[in-house]
Amino acid sequence: MQRPWYQQFWPWFLIALPLCAVVASLYTFRIAHMGADSMVVDDYYKKGRAINQDLSELKEAERLGLVAELALQDGQLSLRLQGEHTDGEAIRIRFSHPTLAEQDLERLLTSSGDGVYRYRPEHPLMEGQWNLQLEAFDGRWRIQRRISLPIPDRLVIRAGS
Repeated sequence: MQRPWYQQFWPWFLIALPLCAVVASLYTFRIAHMGADSMVVDDYYKKGRAINQDLSELKEAERLGLVAELALQDGQLSLRLQGEHTDGEAIRIRFSHPTLAEQDLERLLTSSGDGVYRYRPEHPLMEGQWNLQLEAFDGRWRIQRRISLPIPDRLVIRAGS
C-alpha cells in the first residue's frame, strides 16, 4: 500500500520552494518600504522649474553687495549681514542636509539692536556638509552656499561667489 501524498517528501519540497520565494519577496518589500529614501522628491519637475526662477534672487543679492558673517559657538548661531539691505529686516535661514531631510532646519530671525541675528537651535547641528540659504523674509534676495560644520571661527559668505 502506498502512503498518501501529504506524507511524502517530494510534494512538500516542491511546495516549500515557491513558498520561500513568496516570503522572501514580502520581506524585501517590507525593507524597501521602511527605508524610503528622503532624497527623492515627488514633484521633481516643479522643483527643477523653481530652481531656474530662483536665479533672479541670487542676482539681486549680488547687486546689493550682501556679505554674511556666520559664527556658531557654544551651540548659538550668530549672523551679521552687511551690504545694501534694510536694517532690522527679518531674514529666513535654512540649513538643509544633503541626504537627511529630517535634520533640516528653517527659521525666521530678527536682528537685535546691534544688527546681529542670533539663534540657538533646539538640537545641535550634525557635523558635515550642509546647504545654507539666507533670504529676505519677502524673498527679494537670497544667498546660498554649501558649508561644512563645525565652523572653526567665523565664515564669510559673499553673494555671487
